[in-house]
Amino acid sequence: MPTVYLGLGTNIGYKKENLTRAIEALSLALGRYTSLSSFLETAPWGFESDNTFLNCVVSFETDLTPQELLDTTERIERGLGRTVKSNGGIYHDRTIDIDILLYGSEIIKTPRLTIPHPLMHQRAFVLEPLAEIASDLVHPTIGKSIKQLANEQNNGKY
Repeated sequence: MPTVYLGLGTNIGYKKENLTRAIEALSLALGRYTSLSSFLETAPWGFESDNTFLNCVVSFETDLTPQELLDTTERIERGLGRTVKSNGGIYHDRTIDIDILLYGSEIIKTPRLTIPHPLMHQRAFVLEPLAEIASDLVHPTIGKSIKQLANEQNNGKY
């Protein structure tokens, strides 16, 4: 079974509870997680908001297809109160966001799903928690380790 890495974020409501509830819902759907990063407080990325984010990365082994996994994450987001998905680079405050970062070493590009996540290598709030749990993992299209990418985003912190 492939290992999938999911990026979770929340910036409204009870943020720690939002992440915990999302992880619990994912565990019910996918089975026990294999790794979970620390929770990281970050500034909004890509839009203005007075609300900081709480982010983490969690990994699972799954027998779901990438499309089934996307359906599952979107259902969980709706169940936790997310009514508006970001679209076309327009971001909003959200109770929960679940992004599929990596699905094994697969490269997928469909109108509905792109894996690896197309912006993950530009986002320190993804790379830092991902490096915590999978620093040696190599980005399938860029060819650099997560640790290298995190260092590039964080000026050599890793």
